[in-house]
Order: sequence, then C-alpha cells, then structure tokens
Amino acid sequence: MVHTTVRLLLFVAILWSAPAAAPQQNDSGAFVVGRDLTIAALRERAIEGSDITIEETLEDGFNYDQYIASYISEGNKIYGLLTVPNGPVPDGGFKAVVFNHGYIPPSVYRTTERYVAYVDALARSGMVVFKIDYRGHGDSEGEPTGTYFSPAYTIDAISALKSLQTLPFVDPDGIGMWGHSMAGNLVLRAMLVEPQVKAGVIWAGAVYSYDDFIKYAITDTSFVRSEETPGLRLSRELFETYGRPSSAVAFWRAVSLTENIAYLERPLQIHHALDDDVVNIGYSLDLTAVLRANNKFYEFYQYEGGGHNIASPYFETAMLRTILFFQQHLGAE
Repeated sequence: MVHTTVRLLLFVAILWSAPAAAPQQNDSGAFVVGRDLTIAALRERAIEGSDITIEETLEDGFNYDQYIASYISEGNKIYGLLTVPNGPVPDGGFKAVVFNHGYIPPSVYRTTERYVAYVDALARSGMVVFKIDYRGHGDSEGEPTGTYFSPAYTIDAISALKSLQTLPFVDPDGIGMWGHSMAGNLVLRAMLVEPQVKAGVIWAGAVYSYDDFIKYAITDTSFVRSEETPGLRLSRELFETYGRPSSAVAFWRAVSLTENIAYLERPLQIHHALDDDVVNIGYSLDLTAVLRANNKFYEFYQYEGGGHNIASPYFETAMLRTILFFQQHLGAE
C-alpha cells in the first residue's frame, strides 16, 4: 500500500453480516476450519528455514552490497532483496532485519521496486536486510493468500529469519522484523509464535484483534476484489463457519493477537500518523492499550502528518527511531 491516491473502503469479505455459527470443533476441542491460523496451532508448528541462495548480484548500495536471493518456505521457493554491509564482519556477526512489505497487488509486485528508501536507510545503518517477496509475489512460488486470514506470509517471514541464521556473517541471535500496514499483523503474529524474533517494529499496522477490523476496516484503492481472490475465499469460509469477528466467539479469540498477547516476550515499537487515510490510527491506539494493560515493553510514536507511509518530513524521524530501536534491542536478552 505504498502508493494510494483514492479512498476506497475495503471490506475484505462480503459476509460480515453472516449470522454467527456454532464453532466447528472436533471431539478433542480443536478447531476444524481455520485451525492453522490460531496462535496455539502456529506455536506447535515446526517452521524451518533453508540455505539462502544468491540468484543475482545487483548494483552496490551506498555502503552495502545487494542481491536477489532465495530460500525455501514450506516447499515454496521464495525470493527477496538481500543487503549485506561492506567491511569486516563484527564479532558475532551483523544484526539483521526481515523486512515485510504492506499490501501490493501480487500481479504488479517487483522485488526491487517500492520501499527503496526504507531498505536503504536500514542497510546504511550496518544491518543485513532481507526484504522478502511473500509466496505468490514476483517470482516466488505459492499462492498469495494475504495475512489476516492465512498464516502463510507469517510462515514465510519466520522461515526467512531461520534462513538468515544459516549465514555465517549474521548474528543468529540478533534478528528482528519490520513490517508496514498489512505486515503489522504479520510481525506481531510472528513475535507471538517465534521467540527468536528479538525485536519488532511496525509502521501503520492493522488488525490485531479482528474486532478492530470490524470497527475500523481498511481503505485502499490498490486492492482488487474478485470472488477468486484467495484471501477472500479464506475469509468467506471463516465467516460462514464462525460468524463475523467477535471476541465473544472462541475461534476469533484463538486467532486474535491481542487475546494472546501474553506470548509476547520481546520489545515492540509502533509508528502511526494521525492523518493515515488507509489504516486508521485506532488500530495502533487499541494495540498499545492492550500492551500497556499487560505490562509489555513497547514504544509508540504518532506523527502529525506523513500519511500511511509516514513520508517526509516525518519519515526521517521515524526511521532514526527504528534504527536506534533495533540497535538497542537486537541480540539483547
């Protein structure tokens, strides 16, 4: 959602008014439909990485090298932009960040486009950055299912972290995650599931309780709605089974990030602009209220302007805070 010019209310499914149905659980109490999205199921899952393969060498950055690289996530070959600082490797290895982009229509997504200034700023600071192409994006294999109603992108991000740990020049205990918009949901979900995410930073994130999805919705002109869109098919199945998202329903509590916030072990930093016309700042305000009530370590910064991308002149301040946060917390116990 880097370039948004026209406001369009995005109802991710047309069945929000569907009547609530009885939770579909088997005799053991496990959910049948959507079980793989629950925090409990993801925490039980063995998510693995792989070796990282350099596919193409790109033009050098200011003080770093950059490559198109690939790894394997759930059998899918996933591509991404990998930056590596110039100069000697520090003792223990470079700190690293898995960079998770917001919603971009998979059909137009390109690895080296969008978020150029974001990646460059993090790379210039001396960290390894791996901006991954989720499954179904660019040349990555697999189906693009979204992140709100599928665990697929979260698995891709955790798998990327595990893959970075195989690189001899990366500190395996010093890897964080950055996420924008849709990927705010991804980053927090990953932090609830995988304690090896040592710190997380979210810019303009959305959907943490699913009640908040109903409350605020999302505004985005780039979203192309089709009955065959994988994410819509998944959300429709969930809504038909469990009704509209509500914390009064056991399934929606099981997939809610805020209902499972007790699992958050690492520091989180949140940024949001008051004039964000794509993702309402209410998402971040509601999340910080839960973090505060549960005594979790977090930092929250709101900006008078900058819009959904927290553009200049606010970008520079937000990015400096992001870099300092990662430098302070990556690898820290």
